[in-house]
Amino acid sequence: MEKITLIFENNRFIIAHKRAGVNFHSEEEAGFVVQVSEQLGIPLFPVHRLDKMTSGLVILAKTSETAAQFGKMFEHKEIEKYYLAISMRKPKKKMGWIKGDMTSARRGDYKLLTTMENPAITQFVSCALRPHERFFLIKPHTGKTHQIRVALKSLGSPIAGDERYASSDEARKEERGYLHAYALRFSLEGDVFEFVIAPEEGERFVSAECKHQLELWSKPWEQF
Repeated sequence: MEKITLIFENNRFIIAHKRAGVNFHSEEEAGFVVQVSEQLGIPLFPVHRLDKMTSGLVILAKTSETAAQFGKMFEHKEIEKYYLAISMRKPKKKMGWIKGDMTSARRGDYKLLTTMENPAITQFVSCALRPHERFFLIKPHTGKTHQIRVALKSLGSPIAGDERYASSDEARKEERGYLHAYALRFSLEGDVFEFVIAPEEGERFVSAECKHQLELWSKPWEQF
């Protein structure tokens, strides 16, 4: 089993890098949380999750008390998360907000509604990369299941390689689903933590054009 990259570790939590295509929780094989726990030789507590196709930064707590503290921070929107995505479709608008309630659709999919009772809220900016590539920097303000994937589909820009929300024939031609958990920022007991990691997998994410844009987005919180 490939060793998982640890970005940061202290006595309360770790920040680890999940690769694309790895299940977060165990199914037929050991999931990401179990893999990191076995690698470190200690039990770890997940405080959020990433979809199988999504790569990037994950917080894992070392104690149930710390996990509960992070849970409250997520609940009170005290943890900033930033994602990267690439679509092969031009969006209806280049930047702004996507807001609306989400509801279950067919086969485990979700869809965005026009109602606003308990809305998913997503903020984004975007730019062009190579021909037909649209690059998104995304800040979700809520944490709904499939929120970013559904939000970009609602813009007419489903994520490249997303077999659930993009054209399945086109998606299967991609090396991966192009969604990456790029940055985290939060304060914990007086200390400010900032973590940023560029995607390492997928030809579209490692192109020269993408790397150049990431230099401009090296502090993503400055874009919002």
